[in-house]
Amino acid sequence: MAFRVMLRMEIEPGRESAFEQAWLAGTGAVTGHPANLGQTLSREDGPGSTYVIVSDWVDEPRFREFEESPAHLEHRATLHPFRKGGTFHVMEVLHRVEGRAAADAR
Repeated sequence: MAFRVMLRMEIEPGRESAFEQAWLAGTGAVTGHPANLGQTLSREDGPGSTYVIVSDWVDEPRFREFEESPAHLEHRATLHPFRKGGTFHVMEVLHRVEGRAAADAR
């Protein structure tokens, strides 16, 4: 169905707005890749400055190809100064069931 990448990033306090702007400015590096299905940026509720980036890909080999691309390396270098910690997870999307609100929006 899809290959999903989830990056949880802990951002240096006080740099949240600049991080969000840098992430938005670089989204073309990800979504511009022909194997990318889309991505989201979310912020965890609660104390701290933790964000979750989720991107979906047509398959793992094409994601790994992107991972080594100059566009990705440049985008990653742009975001790195904001990061004080985090985790990286990959997974295969097995099933997706659309909710009623999505169906009603059509």
